[in-house]
Amino acid sequence: MIQVEHLTKRYGDFTAVQDLSFEIDQGHVYGFLGPNGAGKSTTMNIMTGCLSATEGRVLIDGHDIFEEPKQAKRLIGYLPEQPPLYLGESPVEYLTFVGRAKGLRGEELHGQVAQVMDQTGVEPVAHRRIADLSKGYRQRVGIAQALLGNPKVIILDEPTVGLDPIQILEIRDLIRELGRSHTVIFSSHILSEVQAICDRILIIAHGKLVAFDRPENLERQLLGENEIVLTTQAEPEEVEAVLARLETLTDISHQNKPGGYTQTRCKTSHPQPYELTRQLFWAFAESDIPLLELTLKKASLEDVFLELTEAKEPDEDEEEVDEG
Repeated sequence: MIQVEHLTKRYGDFTAVQDLSFEIDQGHVYGFLGPNGAGKSTTMNIMTGCLSATEGRVLIDGHDIFEEPKQAKRLIGYLPEQPPLYLGESPVEYLTFVGRAKGLRGEELHGQVAQVMDQTGVEPVAHRRIADLSKGYRQRVGIAQALLGNPKVIILDEPTVGLDPIQILEIRDLIRELGRSHTVIFSSHILSEVQAICDRILIIAHGKLVAFDRPENLERQLLGENEIVLTTQAEPEEVEAVLARLETLTDISHQNKPGGYTQTRCKTSHPQPYELTRQLFWAFAESDIPLLELTLKKASLEDVFLELTEAKEPDEDEEEVDEG
């Protein structure tokens, strides 16, 4: 459905997007994830034809967004991070205007305006001034305008920014519903939000694609080692002797505590960490060593995401070495 090929965008000496390539299939909800400043909005603006690219190309259902802009843009509904709303108009007036701009007329125009208002839940405020609406309703109006013209692709840039928790849940439900009949791409910097909605996740950092897969596959691939913290009434050497019986324990460190206690931290890549903690419990019991604390700190996908996206951008020399 969408092909992004070697996309690069430079502003003088600054590279916002660097050699970005990926493909979007029809009929899924895609999450475009990355920290603020990662290049998400720049990429979306290029994909929708709102911004030119320094290098590369974008194909929408086979149409080049730069060489065939009219054909390509007809297939896209776009909600920028700041919805392009006319605050002095009502939702029905604004949507009618947008529909006309998209070439809709007569019964088709009125029918689609009514349809998208119903689809997005805007009907209760259809005749109120947009300026008087809550942020949640303004976002709904913004999504409604993106749906006019029945585009195959809906692109939403940070659609839940600034919303309260109830509004966020409502917009998430709306995006899920849209995914049943459209290809939906939405950007966010909130991992849990993308996990809750998406069939596929793209992670971008420093203008580069660093991961692209199903949420469950990314979780398996990215989760690091789990940490185990235990406190015993024993000397470090005695603890080491017990831990030596078990495999998969690494990065073992000890800290002496007042009263003759030892706190030990270690990491494990054991596929069933709870089974390992059970083995640890019985190993200390068999050695007649009091185990006063045993805590499993499971690796967090959020922590791994932060590590992945906040890592220092490699310089050009390092990139050339890696690629060579």
